[in-house]
Amino acid sequence: MPLRPVLATAVGTALLLLVAAPSALADSDVTAETKETVTVDKTVRMTADGTVTVGGTYSCVDSAGPVFVSVSVGQKASTTRYAIGGTLAVCDGKKHRWENKSKHSPATLKHGKADVEATLVELRPVDGLGGLPLPHFHAALKKDITLSKA
Repeated sequence: MPLRPVLATAVGTALLLLVAAPSALADSDVTAETKETVTVDKTVRMTADGTVTVGGTYSCVDSAGPVFVSVSVGQKASTTRYAIGGTLAVCDGKKHRWENKSKHSPATLKHGKADVEATLVELRPVDGLGGLPLPHFHAALKKDITLSKA
């Protein structure tokens, strides 16, 4: 099976799990260890065609399965959140830069104040479940940002 559909499925699964567990997010970095963090740049860019670009840094250690930086953006006027891609992460204890992009209808999000949720989530295989991958959260962040013109 090609790698791209597998990664897309994994990211989709992780995003669905994030929607089901919003209490895992906090207003500041949440870490399993002090070496595990995820950050988001204060300004998020959106082009006229609706392409949103979010970036930041992450650091994590000890992964047994694929790890992704998953991101969603929302605005106060709506309870709807919009997924902004997913980046495969390397958990080697070093600080890495990440950037996710996703194109939405230009009417979906507006320039101005918004909030972003970023999560460093691993799909960790569980031996007792036949290797079924379950989410393991390395770090999460929820913060206010500015959705600015690119």
